[in-house]
Amino acid sequence: MPDRSRLLAVALALLLASLALAAAGLVRAQEHKDREFRECPDCPEMLGIPAGEFMMGSPPSEVGRFDSEGPQHPVTVAAFALGKYDVTSEQFLTFLKETGYEPAPCDPVLGLGWHSRKGLAYAPSYDEPRKWPAVCLDWRDAEAYIGWLNARVKRLHPTVMGDPYRLPSEAEWEYAARAGTKTARWWGGAIGRNNANCNGCGSPWDNRLLADVDAFAPNPFGLYTILGNAWQWTQDCWHPNYKDAPRDGRPWTEKSCPRHVVRGGSWNNVPAFVRSASRSGSTADNGKYDYSSLTGFRVARDLP
Repeated sequence: MPDRSRLLAVALALLLASLALAAAGLVRAQEHKDREFRECPDCPEMLGIPAGEFMMGSPPSEVGRFDSEGPQHPVTVAAFALGKYDVTSEQFLTFLKETGYEPAPCDPVLGLGWHSRKGLAYAPSYDEPRKWPAVCLDWRDAEAYIGWLNARVKRLHPTVMGDPYRLPSEAEWEYAARAGTKTARWWGGAIGRNNANCNGCGSPWDNRLLADVDAFAPNPFGLYTILGNAWQWTQDCWHPNYKDAPRDGRPWTEKSCPRHVVRGGSWNNVPAFVRSASRSGSTADNGKYDYSSLTGFRVARDLP
């Protein structure tokens, strides 16, 4: 299990990767082993993301663009760590078994949801694959998992200060999804075939069901299924555009936050939603803008 010395080694590797990113524009996926770590057997696999600057949002000429993706603006992002994959069904079930936490149904009419009682836990789908992304979750469920993860890591590693795990900010998410690229998707402008899971992505799972979190090739930062398959929660409150948005990578939050930003698109979305700049806002109360049946999350971590 990594200790502080391992995290410091990751931070050093990230410094070198940041220099490489600035010099070459990309950091190759196969060069990421020195930036990976996992703090407990059931913890998510984390990947250090090098610091850098990028243009957040999309240009008016991008095919599929929505007005909420502008105006484009430069953002500087400090080094941080992000889950190599979405939190999986198996990982979320471990959390439920240990805590007895039970999320509200993501579809109350059908009773679709997670169930937890007496040390047992059940996913929304019968015999759900353990490597599916955990979905049918609202923002509060993601925060509950992260609270448990922080407590567990601090118990195993008493030198850990504060609560290092959290949801990524929207800016961090897009920066990581782009991985140094400027096209609509990290693999290029067009959707292509079998690069992701969506309604028109050319994958075996298109518009039918979820795929495993490692079903597709990683992006240049080494992140898997960052686009398509399942929406992903971020820290940020929903804003209709980027007017007055922070430019330092921090989350854009408010005291009252009825909707939070989701990113990445899902298995039943058309390709316009499966772009690095695409964004939407979802409620946590089964309201008009509730996408929780299609939404999961990946965790971020502060670094020394």
